Amino acid sequence: MARPVDARLPSSTRADTPETAAWPAADGRAWRRVNLVYLVFLFLPLAFSGEWRGPAMVATLVALAAFLPVYWISYTLEGRRALGAAAAMVLLGFLLTPWNPGANTFIVYAFATLGFSQPWPRAVVVGIGVVAAYALLLNATGQPLPIALAPLVIGGAVMVGAIFGRREMARNAALRLSQQEVDRLARSAERERIARDLHDLLGHTLSVIAVKSELARRLAERDGSAAATHIGEVEAVARDALKQVREAVTGMRSTELAAELANARLALLSADVALDVRHDPLPMLSPAQENALGMALREATTNVIRHAAASRVEIALVREGRVLRLDVQDDGRGLPAGASGGNGLSGMRERLAALGGSVQLDSAVGAGTRLRVLLPLDDPASRG
Repeated sequence: MARPVDARLPSSTRADTPETAAWPAADGRAWRRVNLVYLVFLFLPLAFSGEWRGPAMVATLVALAAFLPVYWISYTLEGRRALGAAAAMVLLGFLLTPWNPGANTFIVYAFATLGFSQPWPRAVVVGIGVVAAYALLLNATGQPLPIALAPLVIGGAVMVGAIFGRREMARNAALRLSQQEVDRLARSAERERIARDLHDLLGHTLSVIAVKSELARRLAERDGSAAATHIGEVEAVARDALKQVREAVTGMRSTELAAELANARLALLSADVALDVRHDPLPMLSPAQENALGMALREATTNVIRHAAASRVEIALVREGRVLRLDVQDDGRGLPAGASGGNGLSGMRERLAALGGSVQLDSAVGAGTRLRVLLPLDDPASRG
């Protein structure tokens, strides 16, 4: 008996539904094709009874031709339209059953559509009604009642799986939307901070430069020595302003470690990867140190999501004397012997080497990957 995948994945839904963000159209098309494999159960009774060339086969092929477009479009429907598609599948199953008992395969597909597209109370009530009506049909046509067990047991399991699958998709979509909102708010706050810093840094300085430049211009013809003094002061103020701007830009480019931890949690949850975080109370870090750790955590999280196929990640941020250790351990597929980790890891090593730190990558095929970052708490820039 056919058993479509429990949680069907749609190629598209309404533009305002979370499912739109949850699954790309390509994934939906792939799952449609996978589900069609279960149509083999439609033909098994004919194979066992030897009716490959009889009227039952003709009726089955006609019903299949009517089923396929309904099945394909059912993935794009919601509400009453999806209910209509499920009803059409049920009707095809009812009409074909006197010719081919494998027609209950269509009813199982209908149960998947109900579970995925309808509120669960409605799906359950309609499903019970369909099974009851199918039992009456079998009794009226003199066919064995156990044929109704397939829609009842397998169809019920498929419906439950579809209901939970839809909830999981909505949860993942909500997590993605939450992550996007966090990123948007972070960018907005960063723009506001940059505007304030630039105003504080350059507003007064540029005013001083403008006033002294005007004064120097007026004195240039009468008192060259005084004008030169003012020009020298303008140069000193400009150099000081340039230094402050460079320091501010370095701070603006830094990545806050706490924000990266929050982003890592959201990203991993969105990818359905369990996360366990353990960290000690941290000392004050310089912007360069915090940026290096944050970028290392971001790179490690991105690699887990894109390449590791992991189900669980452990992040540990531990202080060991005057060294801060960051571990990112996953249970994914691992890396083959001799793999370097790519350009992202090379950039990570360069940033940490500039701060006296190091990066270690331990991995083996099938055994997961552990990225370890060691960072001295003494900022090299502050050393004598």
